[in-house]
Amino acid sequence: MSDELVDVPILTRVEGEGALTLRLRDGKLVDAQLRIYEPPRLFEALLRGRPLEDAPDITARICGICPVAYQMSAVHALEMALGVMISPEIRRLRRLLYCGEWIESHALHTHLLQAPDFFDAASGIELAQRFPEEVTRGLQLKKFGNRLLEMLGGRAIHPINVAVGGFHRWPPRAEWDALIPSFEWGLEAAQAAARWVATFPFPDFEQDYESVCVAGPGEYPFNEGDIAIGPSMTIPVAEYEQHFAERQVAHSTALQSVRLPAETAYLVGPLARINLQREHLRPVARRLADEIGFENPCRNPYRAIVARGLELVQAYEEALTILREGVPRGPSRISYTPRAGQGCAATEAPRGLLYHHYEVDDAGRLVSARIIPPTSQNQGQIENDLRAYATRQLLTTTRRDVIATGCERLVRSYDPCISCATHFLKVRWEDAV
Repeated sequence: MSDELVDVPILTRVEGEGALTLRLRDGKLVDAQLRIYEPPRLFEALLRGRPLEDAPDITARICGICPVAYQMSAVHALEMALGVMISPEIRRLRRLLYCGEWIESHALHTHLLQAPDFFDAASGIELAQRFPEEVTRGLQLKKFGNRLLEMLGGRAIHPINVAVGGFHRWPPRAEWDALIPSFEWGLEAAQAAARWVATFPFPDFEQDYESVCVAGPGEYPFNEGDIAIGPSMTIPVAEYEQHFAERQVAHSTALQSVRLPAETAYLVGPLARINLQREHLRPVARRLADEIGFENPCRNPYRAIVARGLELVQAYEEALTILREGVPRGPSRISYTPRAGQGCAATEAPRGLLYHHYEVDDAGRLVSARIIPPTSQNQGQIENDLRAYATRQLLTTTRRDVIATGCERLVRSYDPCISCATHFLKVRWEDAV
């Protein structure tokens, strides 16, 4: 017997530190692993014992790309625990904040992280030499997303204006109005970007997925709702832990989520959202999906970049609608009295469903916190895809570098945020005798 390893020791153009390994025996695939080796970050332990008001600012530090998703999941879960009912104006501003995050994250991943793969370019800089107009447009799209986050959140990275019960302040009217022309341009530019990525040369590779995403109340999922599991099953978010669980694997510092009771992998993210919630896209985004012939359900993971492009249009379209409605009025924050209780919430980070669960004591301190990020939920499906892809490639080529490159690109199509996912620590106690 001949054993062989195909190893990509450092994944590039992803958030965080990880690797992938293919194990072969006699030229046939034995196993494929997404190895996450970034050290645990222990945010759940860091939150314990702190005032619940600290949660939005601490959880925002989990990710520099999608801090809003962590803040929103935290405040929604804590408001459930406290029995806080927010106003329609606060809800409207939260969706606008979410638009800013999706715009900057999707524009970044589309133009600088994944698009180079389709043209054998080593980086976004190399891609820009061949497609200067498209890459420059993508960076401008991202810039306006950052500007929206700065206006609403106080700064683009790790916003500081989000609070349990609402916002510390409403945004300045002058800055609000000044953004409208930029977003009018952005809606047109986002459509052009989506049409561009839809022409990419996609590998012929499809998988069967069980898609999972937030199912909003008659709207495209952002910040609240039940949870859709496939096209025919919807559960309240309070039942999440009855249908999903986390498991530890030896080769990853991130826990892996599975569907119960069969312990199967599932898909979250842009493909899952459009597969299940396409009818709730706003009119311009929905028409564009029809125009470019986006298949539904889509089973090709490389086409996630097209789903991301459609969601870029969706975010610009919703943001422009809200901006044209004007600055919210009334109290920016709903007051509350601390009480003991538990609350959970799920929102949609750009990379997929994000679940938070908190317990609070009667003094308003956090007793426990549980955070399940989207990359943890996608890990099992990524490894299933790697096994299927590598097995098929081995039938047509013996070039290990070609297979390794294809696998690395497959991982990147998921836009994994590895740093977000590493938050467990197994402690081994040894008592001296």
